[in-house]
Amino acid sequence: MNTKVKNIVVCMVMAIFILGFTALCLFMPKPEFLDSERRAPAEFPELSVESIMKDGADYSDSFMKKFDDNYTPDNFPFRDAFRNIKAWVGANIFLQKDKDGVFVVDGYAAEMQEEIDENSIAHAADRLTFIYEKYLKDKGITPYISIIPDKGYFLAEDNGYLSMDYDEFIDKMLASVDFATYINIKDSLSIEDYYKSDTHWRQEQLTDIAKLLVDGMGGSYNSTYTQNVLDVPFYGVYAGRAPKPLRSETVYYLTNDNMANIAVYDHQNRKEISLYDMEKAHGKDAYDMFLSGELSMVTIENSNAKTDKELIIFRDSYGRSIIPLMVDDYAKITVIDIRYLQSTFLGSLIDFEDQDVLFLYSTLVLNASSEMK
Repeated sequence: MNTKVKNIVVCMVMAIFILGFTALCLFMPKPEFLDSERRAPAEFPELSVESIMKDGADYSDSFMKKFDDNYTPDNFPFRDAFRNIKAWVGANIFLQKDKDGVFVVDGYAAEMQEEIDENSIAHAADRLTFIYEKYLKDKGITPYISIIPDKGYFLAEDNGYLSMDYDEFIDKMLASVDFATYINIKDSLSIEDYYKSDTHWRQEQLTDIAKLLVDGMGGSYNSTYTQNVLDVPFYGVYAGRAPKPLRSETVYYLTNDNMANIAVYDHQNRKEISLYDMEKAHGKDAYDMFLSGELSMVTIENSNAKTDKELIIFRDSYGRSIIPLMVDDYAKITVIDIRYLQSTFLGSLIDFEDQDVLFLYSTLVLNASSEMK
């Protein structure tokens, strides 16, 4: 084959490749949801003379910037397959140890948390202090606090990745809320208590942690459960961000006879819900099955509880999966997420009397606490 023929063949192959992918980009159905990243894809940007002409300081809001940086990467044909190939090449050929701060050790993905955000600790402490002084102090209620370490605590430093000093972080947080009694669960956790592809902990691993919390607040935890398997594969928040492909996982959830008689009410949407939302379990994020996802206020009432005690728990998303393991010990649990509910409104929603009060937060939220209101 002479040089001219070779050049023609190369040009034809390239033309077919370019035209083929152009046709796929134009006519292939666009994804409604990016499962690997648990978010909706970017929409086609506004096309106008003004958006095309933007440049300089306004270029970030231009049509071409949004088209190139957002719409095209999110809607490219076979996007996840190419991302997996790129991740595999980066990890196995170029020996990259992380991808945009996400690393994998023994199949567990985590994100590097290297800096303690003093301002974030101060903001979180300010919100918790406001709740204490506004609603609890005059009622003689001493709240409890427990802090959940993210997976980096177990993986980063020992494997050569940047890591913040978690003990220092917790000490700083506790010093800022010295009115609260600390319940240490950190030393009883291990990496096996967390999902491999997600930030969250696994409910079926948490009965010992639930006991620590209940006993730490003066109770006597003695619950037993049946372990159930969710029949859908679970891909966590790191599945689409890790430097190497991650396998799907199995979600387990715990039940007992007492849970069948529990009344759960979603105050945000004003409706009855369940401890486990099976519709969301089969949706985009199976972890949302626990207490129906991110809700601002939920009450759980148990007429067959071991005691007549009540608990008010201020929590982030980690709390949703452990709270069902505490319902046997409380006649009523009020669950609050002040990322979605202003703490100034609590007095009109809750009668603070002699309840147990627990602040249960992860280091991930406390170190990025701007959404706490």
